Amino acid sequence: MPALANSSANDLMPVVYIPHGGGPMPLLGEPGHKELIQFLNAVPNTLPKPKAIVMISAHWESDVASISSGSRPGMIYDYGGFPAETYEYQYPAAGNPDLAEKIATLVSQQGIECRLDPLRGYDHGTFVPLMLMYPNADIPVVQVSLLQSFNPAQHIALGQALAPLREQGVLIIGSGMSFHYSQGSDEDNKQFDDWLCHTLVTRSSPEVTQELINWEAAPAARNNHRREEHLLPLHVCWGAASNQNRSAEKIFSGLLFNRRISGFLWR
Repeated sequence: MPALANSSANDLMPVVYIPHGGGPMPLLGEPGHKELIQFLNAVPNTLPKPKAIVMISAHWESDVASISSGSRPGMIYDYGGFPAETYEYQYPAAGNPDLAEKIATLVSQQGIECRLDPLRGYDHGTFVPLMLMYPNADIPVVQVSLLQSFNPAQHIALGQALAPLREQGVLIIGSGMSFHYSQGSDEDNKQFDDWLCHTLVTRSSPEVTQELINWEAAPAARNNHRREEHLLPLHVCWGAASNQNRSAEKIFSGLLFNRRISGFLWR
């Protein structure tokens, strides 16, 4: 793919945080995922077509920021106990080694240690939503890992390093879940979802940053995220959007496994 052309300052690609559901169940049409499936099918209609996608998946953690740099990524079926067909899914979108190198440069310039990974394939946090969002697989995809530190400020900084890509037609997607702990109560789930929506939609940039850094102090936080790997892609998204000082739009609110989940967009 040729080098990405710069867009005008007023033509930034959006940043979006999406729930990706339970394993491959959205691709199986599992009834409890109906609302999420409809959302993922429809959300590209509200976005400009990207020249490339940078995906931050909840299902890739590394000791340093790792960037998939292969030209033809394979598939990672990182789930178990599902029908045989779910281990045959293919998402043949190309990688983009040039974009991966550019990301490595941006991340390094921010003082964040990183590495290129030419062997990394598409995990289900990447291929499941993208098979529903962009089924033609005609947009190159580069994945960026989470940091095993799980440090929220570091993930916001990682997103800030990625922010210039928005000027070049690159769509940044955080793929996780706003709720990811099935033993929390309905009220716990509601309290945390209300806090998250209020924080992202109604508050200004410095406040959002501090709230997300201190997310464990939110109502019922650990009853919604025993491990925060499904929340931290949102921190990366916020970092990529924060310099615009614009509130998020809540673009999805639905039920999954009888719990509220939300999706957000920054323009």
